Amino acid sequence: MKNNLVRYRTCVCNINYHVVWCVKYRRKVLTSEIEQYLKDLSLQIAADKGFVVHLLEAGDMDHVHCFISAPPKLSITDIVKYLKGITGRKLFEQYPWLRTRLWKGQLWNHSYYVETIGSVSEDVIRRYIEKQSKSY
Repeated sequence: MKNNLVRYRTCVCNINYHVVWCVKYRRKVLTSEIEQYLKDLSLQIAADKGFVVHLLEAGDMDHVHCFISAPPKLSITDIVKYLKGITGRKLFEQYPWLRTRLWKGQLWNHSYYVETIGSVSEDVIRRYIEKQSKSY
């Protein structure tokens, strides 16, 4: 006997996240040059790993706000590990003087903040990230 049920594929949309992480000891080391390099690195990492970084801004030279879209198959924990791990290593390679301000080979604090964003608040989050103060 054949099963008369029709199977449909479900459409799954990307999940939007607002992610914030800090420089170790809240050192104010994220200059405009470092921020631009960090943006370029993040876009490259996102393309390689299968998610999208829509917006990345450094606030007060000691923390980063990031607006990310990712498919549900990628966990936000893995995304943050990719971003913090790879950017930390590459920033130390590109800017060796950072090691004099930070010790034990770590650029980023271990913790981070994540919130999921619905389509209603997406515009609000974008404006908030774009208005992060620049004190270079």
